[in-house]
Amino acid sequence: MLGWALFLAALITFLLTHAIPARPVVRGRLIDVMGRRGYFTAYSALSLLVLGWLIVAAAQAPYVEVIPPLPILRWVPLLTMPVVCWLAVAGLTIQNPFSFGGLGHRRFDPENPGILRTTRHPLLAAMMLWALAHLLANGSLSHVILFGLFAGFAAWGMALIDQRKARDMGIEWVRLSRNTARFSLRAPQPWPGLGIALISLAAFVVLLHLHPPVIGLSPLP
Repeated sequence: MLGWALFLAALITFLLTHAIPARPVVRGRLIDVMGRRGYFTAYSALSLLVLGWLIVAAAQAPYVEVIPPLPILRWVPLLTMPVVCWLAVAGLTIQNPFSFGGLGHRRFDPENPGILRTTRHPLLAAMMLWALAHLLANGSLSHVILFGLFAGFAAWGMALIDQRKARDMGIEWVRLSRNTARFSLRAPQPWPGLGIALISLAAFVVLLHLHPPVIGLSPLP
């Protein structure tokens, strides 16, 4: 019972630390007190700590089988993670008027939206795929709750951001988003360059090697 209690405490803390600061009044007050950089630094550090606690708590919760541990399911994260890394890197290196990103120098072109033709939310799409892949490979009840939460949070976030952006941008939303999609199987136009592919591959290799010492389990089937 202690394992479930700790998992529930970590889960509630995770939800509260994301729900409360998201409220405009609370967020504005914290930024006034801490400054924008201080707020985002503190919030990022807190989020990582709580996330780490939640992952450890899920691993230590009593095992209750929901999805049988079939050997073939161990391949799902291994085959999905290169796509996840590619989406994340491509999303971080573009200017994105619809969601997270903005590190790129090329201005957004609605006629050639790049990765945004596949999804307006590359980082959230990457989170959703990562969560679903790991849910299938870790079928205990605690992990199904954990990764199901992340997948649902990502899908809900995409819909919520679209609603807010459409309201804030007005008629510009229709013009700028016409060749984009919330999440689809359409190929990017144009495709991200070779540099994006190499960085994504390097990120995948790093994650592959860090998985055993950090998570305590080899991701290899």
